[in-house]
Parts: sequence; structure tokens; C-alpha cells
Amino acid sequence: MSLILFNKPFQVMCQFSAHPGRPTLADYIKIPDIYPAGRLDADSEGLLLLTDDGQLQHNISHPAVKQPKTYMAQVEGVPTEVLLERLRHGVDLGDFRSKPCQARQIEEPDWLWPRDPPIRQRQDKPTSWLALTLTEGKNRQVRRMTAAVGLPTLRLVRVAIGQVSLQSHPLWPGESLAIDPADLVTLRK
Repeated sequence: MSLILFNKPFQVMCQFSAHPGRPTLADYIKIPDIYPAGRLDADSEGLLLLTDDGQLQHNISHPAVKQPKTYMAQVEGVPTEVLLERLRHGVDLGDFRSKPCQARQIEEPDWLWPRDPPIRQRQDKPTSWLALTLTEGKNRQVRRMTAAVGLPTLRLVRVAIGQVSLQSHPLWPGESLAIDPADLVTLRK
């Protein structure tokens, strides 16, 4: 059984099949019969887990397991405590209401790699960084949540899944690392 940590670069598709205009996981991961456990949008970066074990893949990505996933979001604007509380208590996104989550403002991480290409900078609009930990993962959820409270996301980086993080396992974008699946014992049901 294999478990691979991968730092997905910006604009890489979370698939092994060819894409007409963007790189895919196949451009970085050369291990046969391995699949992502969960997804990240092309315009999101960061931690992705891949495995050849179907049960482990299910346990990592299935909503019923509720593995916390932590994201750092660079947002346009400066959050107030009221906006952070709205994020924490769940946001009505029209087609669903997000579950309660952890949300706090953080300093820009000094260990984070620069994005290529850089995000747009507007001198009249300050940016801030948020750390959000969710136990669900619907399509573009973090971006939709921050936009709903008036803080559009400019950059989104997933930094942790459960107890495994890019801080405990530093990887540059495009790098991968095999770890012992036993390190994720909490992911097994």
C-alpha cells in the first residue's frame, strides 16, 4: 500500500488523464495505479494525498469520515470579528449551508513559496490571510464562503489533511513524498 503526499502546483489538474491546456498529476507522479484521495481545483495549491488503496482513499476523502482539512486563504480586504464569526458558524451559499468551521486571521506565512504567476495586487485594496479548517469539502467551498462574507479569495493553499501538513512534511510545489500509511491511523475507520 502506498501513500504519497504531493504539493500540487497552481494550475495543475487533479487528474492523471491528459488535459488539452494544463499539466496534470501524470506530469509529476510516475507511480502506477495510484489515485488522488480528494481533489483541489486547478487554481488552488497545496497538499494532496494519493494512494493505491481504495479503502484508504475512501476514508481520506469521504465526507462521513470528516477529516479536517486546513486551508490558508489570501483574501481581498481585512476581516472583522463579525465576518470571522459568520465563517465559523456556517455560511448560506444558496445550494447549501456550510458546516461550522474554524476561521481566524493569520500573518502571511513566512514559509510559503511564491505563486507563479503572482496574484494581482491592487494598491487601493488591502489583502489579509485567513486559516480555515473545514470538515467538509464541496466544490469551491472555501472560495464561495469567503466571497459570501465579502472577502474574495485571491490565493488558496491547502496546508493540512488531518494530522499531516506541509509544515510537518515540507514540500515545494511539484514535489512528492511517500509516507507510511500507519502515520494516518486516524483516517481508518
